[in-house]
Amino acid sequence: MTFRTELPLPSFPFRITHLDAFLSIGSCFTEHIGTRLSTLKFKHLLNPFGIIYNPISIAEQLEWLLSNKKFATSDLFQHQELWHSWMHHGSFSGLDQMEALQKMNQSLHQAQALLPSVTRLLLTLGTANVFVLKESGKIVANCHKMPSQIFTKRRLSVEEIVESFIPISQKLKLQYQELQIIFTVSPVRHIRDGLVENQRSKATLLLAMEEICNKFDFAHYFPAYESVIDDLRDYRFFEADMIHPNSVAIDYVWQRFGEAFFDKNTQELISQIEAITNASRHRAFHSQSTQHQAFVRKQLEKMQALEVNYPFLNFESEKAVLNKS
Repeated sequence: MTFRTELPLPSFPFRITHLDAFLSIGSCFTEHIGTRLSTLKFKHLLNPFGIIYNPISIAEQLEWLLSNKKFATSDLFQHQELWHSWMHHGSFSGLDQMEALQKMNQSLHQAQALLPSVTRLLLTLGTANVFVLKESGKIVANCHKMPSQIFTKRRLSVEEIVESFIPISQKLKLQYQELQIIFTVSPVRHIRDGLVENQRSKATLLLAMEEICNKFDFAHYFPAYESVIDDLRDYRFFEADMIHPNSVAIDYVWQRFGEAFFDKNTQELISQIEAITNASRHRAFHSQSTQHQAFVRKQLEKMQALEVNYPFLNFESEKAVLNKS
């Protein structure tokens, strides 16, 4: 007897290995998957504009990455002492205009430099509901706590989302022929919109992703949303706010992601890397003991062996931590 409906994974025509360069853009759920990819030594860049939820802003960011443009002071505005950008998360805002601008352009340059080598692009959409500046008609990535009366709030249509991604997807594939795009929908519920409105928003995203993936053979949908909402389907897999998936749910989605995209060799390498990174976090009560120093030497030897066998791996940060212990 079984007490849940397990979601069968779709078959994907490619795999993800440590030789792939990976770019992830989107909602806070992207941060969970992206952080794990980075921790496990994948060549990976996460959210160069910060956490973003709506598809129009994500498509606009991709256009910026393909351009040679830089952000200028005219792209920033000041509110409550801080300088903000309508395209960026608040983590890029700052008290000093030039420092905020420099931070935005450094992140942009880093992403533009990586883009030619990117073979895997993960885009996680959070909501189809957007805020539109009344003055310009621009859809913003973040409201930055500006007064609500300067915005109009509305839900994007399926057609708008599809039309925003078609041209940029074609441009990316034309320039980078090895590119595969993975779309996901975040399982985080935007509860402030209301339960019914949240469901309609998610449904809009799901229908749009279906159309895009049907149109392009290099566009694929990974069911992160369904893995939490339909497969796990229980409040014990959510944080106390009953909105955000907890660590158990995130672990499960990561496991399913690995089953879908990692071959056996990559999974074995991940296990070895994970064991080393976990060991490097170990804090000894008696760091100068013979036992602990033997432990440190053993971990350093494992790192060195992996770096010899896999020259694309780098454990310098883990070595530094262990050498200080």
